Amino acid sequence: MKKILLVAAATGLMSLAACNNAETTNNTAENVAEALEESADNLEAAADNATNEVVEDALENAADATEERADEVGNSVE
Repeated sequence: MKKILLVAAATGLMSLAACNNAETTNNTAENVAEALEESADNLEAAADNATNEVVEDALENAADATEERADEVGNSVE
């Protein structure tokens, strides 16, 4: 799951690097940040529904890492 997230983030960032238009770059970064935040929300929901404490902790950790990455991408726009 973490590898997929990193690939998605890397893809978004590569598209940012290939773009010369600042407005498009900002929009793309904002879209990547929003997608990461939605992924984090989904991970948190899955953690809430987990029946195993270990799985719940792992999902919450993944959600936290995803939120941090979303913040980093969002801050790169500013």
